Amino acid sequence: MMTSPAKAHFLRVTAAQASASAAADDQPLENASAYELMLLKLAEDRRRLKDVQSMEAKAELKRKLLPDYAPWVEGIIAAGKGAQDDVLMTVMLWRIDAGDFAGALDIAEYALPYKLVMPDRYQRSTATTLVEEIADAAKRARDGKQPFDIAILQRCQALTEAEDMHDQVRAKLHKELGLLQEASDPAGALANLTRAKALHDKVGVVKDIERIEKAIKNNAAPGG
Repeated sequence: MMTSPAKAHFLRVTAAQASASAAADDQPLENASAYELMLLKLAEDRRRLKDVQSMEAKAELKRKLLPDYAPWVEGIIAAGKGAQDDVLMTVMLWRIDAGDFAGALDIAEYALPYKLVMPDRYQRSTATTLVEEIADAAKRARDGKQPFDIAILQRCQALTEAEDMHDQVRAKLHKELGLLQEASDPAGALANLTRAKALHDKVGVVKDIERIEKAIKNNAAPGG
C-alpha cells in the first residue's frame, strides 16, 4: 500500500528526530517508538518475502515494498546522526536486489562514515555486502548480455576503497569495472583487470588481460 504524502512527511521528520535524539543521548534507536514501528513493518514484510520462493518474484515484491520505506530513509539521510538502524541497512540491500543501485549507494554514503553495520542475520560487513552484491549484479547483467551502468561500479569503488574487506571480494569489483571499460578505455580496463588478478589470482581475467594487451599493442603499431 502506497504511503500518503502526509504520512511520508511524518515518517521523514520522525526518522530524523529519532536518529538525532538517539545519537544525542548515546542510546540505540531501539528506544525510539517510531523505529520500533518500522521494525515491526520490516518483520512483517520479511515474512511475506519468506513465503516467496522465486528470486525474481522476491525482487519484484521488494520493488513494491520499498516505496513505503523511502520517507524513513530520506529522513535519516537528511538529518540522521549515525545511530545504528537495521531498517535502513536492510533497505540498502533490498534496493540492490530490486535493481535500485543508486538508491543503495545513497544509503551507503551515509552509513559507511558512521560505521553502521548490517543486521546480524547477514553476517557480512556493510562494505563487503555493498561491493559483493553490486559486483554480482554487474556479472549477472554481463552473463545475460544486458547493460550495466559503469558509474554505479565507479561510485561503489570510490565509496569503499578505504574499507577493509577480503581481497577476493574487491577483486570482483575490479574485474567487472575492467570488463565494462574495455571498449571505451582499454588502458583503464587493463589496470582494473590487472588489479583484480593481483588481489585474487583465480578471479578469471587472464584471457581478458591478454586480449586487451594485444588490442592496445595493435592500436599502437604504425597503421594500427
